[in-house]
Amino acid sequence: MTPFLQRLNISQKVDYKTEILAGLTVAMTMMPESLSFAILAGMPPLTGLYAAFIMGLVTSIFGGRPGLISGGAGATVVVLIALMNSHGLDYVFAAVALAGVIQILVGLFKLGKFIRLVPQPVMFGFVNGLAVIIFMAQLEQFKTVVNGRTQWLSGEPLLIMAALTAFTITLIVILPRLTKAFPASLAAIIIVFLVVMIFNLDTRTVRDIASVSGGFPPFHIPQIPFSLDTLAIIFPYALIMAGVGLTEGLLTLNLVDEITATRGNSNRECLAQGGANILNGFFSGMGGCPMIAQTLVNLSAGARTRFAGIIAALTILAIIFVGAPIIERVPMAALTGVMIMVAIGTFEWMSFRIINKMPLHDIFVGVLVAIITVWLHNLALAVLIGVIISALVFAWDNAIRIRAKKFIDANGIKHYEIFGPLFFGSVAAFNEKFDVVNDPEEIIVDFKDSRVADMSGIEALNKLTERYRAAGKKLHLKHLSEECRLLLKNAEDVIEVNILEDPIYHVAGDK
Repeated sequence: MTPFLQRLNISQKVDYKTEILAGLTVAMTMMPESLSFAILAGMPPLTGLYAAFIMGLVTSIFGGRPGLISGGAGATVVVLIALMNSHGLDYVFAAVALAGVIQILVGLFKLGKFIRLVPQPVMFGFVNGLAVIIFMAQLEQFKTVVNGRTQWLSGEPLLIMAALTAFTITLIVILPRLTKAFPASLAAIIIVFLVVMIFNLDTRTVRDIASVSGGFPPFHIPQIPFSLDTLAIIFPYALIMAGVGLTEGLLTLNLVDEITATRGNSNRECLAQGGANILNGFFSGMGGCPMIAQTLVNLSAGARTRFAGIIAALTILAIIFVGAPIIERVPMAALTGVMIMVAIGTFEWMSFRIINKMPLHDIFVGVLVAIITVWLHNLALAVLIGVIISALVFAWDNAIRIRAKKFIDANGIKHYEIFGPLFFGSVAAFNEKFDVVNDPEEIIVDFKDSRVADMSGIEALNKLTERYRAAGKKLHLKHLSEECRLLLKNAEDVIEVNILEDPIYHVAGDK
């Protein structure tokens, strides 16, 4: 195995035919989406294809895991529409490059691991909402513009579009039962393409979206004033784009981990995504992030290495150079059928089967995340709200579970054995456990099955100590974990307690 293949995680035993065919399929489905979102944002169509090529190539080689496909994604481009309308394309390129810098910083400081804090109900909501978005986006292909107004197709054009889309879906369902030697999605695209050519059917093609002919991505330094005022304009957009890209990318990485039963590297993915977006900013690309739909197309086609992503990126570049005349004749109905099947495959149907076994707050979080994802098309905001609500529910659940076992030993010392973490949410319940007025002269609070988790817990101990001192009584703390002792030592200026010397006990959650 060559060093280059080792870096790509490609072994000599890999099925190159499967990887190449998967890459071609991915390229076919990525192009119309990248073109559509570039046009939607008011950018030149080729900025979408350049982004698909740059993101796809860089992240396939250097990204956090094999099988993940990146490109000019709508989730990140939507963020930049307002900047494009108000300041123009050069400001967009600058914002994309700055977003890449932010993403690299996230990777360098190893913050990508925090994606593990996303609960499963949030993942369900995210994936289901994204599936609905993918499906709804395909309905736009059944519309046309007449006299400047968008309206649904009707008559023969609608029948042809619907029939070809249904034919594509049928092929994708049936072909794997006949043979798995060729990706069903790519085979369906080719068959529908031939049917349209042979019968000379009048239907929308890729050419109706935009031309895909051009050259190599041109190097271009954004022509903007290098000043704090410019930074103030582009930084909010760059920050949001970086957050949206990382959120969608790392959630997609987690999803691929589950599908392939392997483990990706989130921090490496952040670095690769950031580097790719910096290149986008200086090589006329609109930027992007991992694309869950194309990733699922890639995996369903049997790809498991980085090779398929490289093939997809190089295919898009080849199409830009020489393949445009053919690709521009591919029926949009075929691509629409493929993406509808991707939407169906993306949806977590299992969430319906287990919904009656989930706690009510988990059901609420999952549905809320899905609604926000569909309604606002803001994946980062949806996930953030879901995580916050889940965290608050978790905090409340732990807050009400703190309890104390009380007894007086043979020496007349009263013991309080605390169970559960002492943190901001459990402080009130913790204080209610103590009877300062009626307790004896000496009290021991045992934290063998508890831990002081934050500054609120330290302050609670401080106030408890003051209450016992004011009553002329002495309070001791016992069985504090090493981490709890460190917290109290760091807070010596605000708290004074007696810690009994005893062996160090590690409680649940301590390393």
